[in-house]
Amino acid sequence: MRHAAPEDVGLSSAGLDAVEAAVQAQIDAGMIAGAVTLTARHGRVARLTTMGLKDIAGGEPMAEDTIFRIFSMTKPITGTAMMILHDAGLWHPDDPIAKHLPELADVQVFAGEDEAGRPILVAPDRAPTMADLMTHRAGFAYGINIGEPSDRVEAMYRAAGVQQSSDLNDLVARLATLPLAYQPGTRWRYSLAMDVQGAIVERLSGQTLPEFMRTRIFAPLGMIDTAFFVAPDKKHRLATLYLKAPDAALTPLPGNPLRPDPEAEPRFAMGGGGLFSTAPDYARYAQMLLNGGELDGRRIVSAAGVREQMTNRLPDDLLETRFVAGHQKFRPGFGYGYNGVVFTDPDLAGVPVGKGTYHWDGAAGTWFWVDPENDLLFVGMIQLLSYVAPPLQATTQTLMADAIKD
Repeated sequence: MRHAAPEDVGLSSAGLDAVEAAVQAQIDAGMIAGAVTLTARHGRVARLTTMGLKDIAGGEPMAEDTIFRIFSMTKPITGTAMMILHDAGLWHPDDPIAKHLPELADVQVFAGEDEAGRPILVAPDRAPTMADLMTHRAGFAYGINIGEPSDRVEAMYRAAGVQQSSDLNDLVARLATLPLAYQPGTRWRYSLAMDVQGAIVERLSGQTLPEFMRTRIFAPLGMIDTAFFVAPDKKHRLATLYLKAPDAALTPLPGNPLRPDPEAEPRFAMGGGGLFSTAPDYARYAQMLLNGGELDGRRIVSAAGVREQMTNRLPDDLLETRFVAGHQKFRPGFGYGYNGVVFTDPDLAGVPVGKGTYHWDGAAGTWFWVDPENDLLFVGMIQLLSYVAPPLQATTQTLMADAIKD
């Protein structure tokens, strides 16, 4: 992506300085070790900034090509993989999930516990569909082994070891033994739905998920540092992952507590959270979305597919319940498309972005958004696991509004 002075693309240098100052303030306060941020408008990079340290103990500064664990920022890319297959006519939103994963044909729904504490299971009112799967409404849970399980279904997922599956087929086989957490379509629950999508990508394409993403998305887009593992000759570029507890200093983690960093391409590639990437690489993906599915003359997905991914799918009555997933606070005007948030009414949501802005974030603090109305994208990369992580996405979105001049 070509670079340009901020003013040449209708941005204020002083406004971008303020965006970066907000991130730098978190470094100065000891909340994060360092960051890489990238702002692009009208297809050109207006600012690519490195701040702070990649590794505190070694005193290594952040670099433009520092590699980050992007965790759930994998999800939008999995959504794009699904839309490529949708373009090919291989699935439809109304399809039952079991049409593509027959193992899930007899799935039941958790309906409480009996007097002996045994789970009560009932038949679903209707089969969970692909539309449910693409919007976290199918009824799946997550099963991540951190903290106490939030409910009985989450405990059942952990007991079944879904996060320890050997590959995506094994994941589906384990899910076939577990109930849905609620009747399909009736609620929104953050889940391993995008990992299930990864299994469908493999079934429909005949490729592994890493191979499909590499050949159909990363290579065509020139995303040279994005993969489900970090190659040995790039390992020195991987940012240290830090933990931050309240009233405690940043603590480096010897490993990834959510899932060990693989040394080679994993058999169990998680479409919901397994990728590593850089700010420039992810900006190329984001620019493809802004361009309606193509970059540098190479089409990845149809313009219609991008529109479908970036269109809100949640009804108003569900948004009125104001549920939360990390920093994502769903509410009227702040909905969800396929694998990411969609702003349908920024004024109502209270965030000064353009209508139709699409965004998501990751467990280690990475974040991005694409704003079609303002033809703008932003990528922010840090490496912090913390319940007290600063809301940098909302902060930088608010400040960016003052940087847009025309």
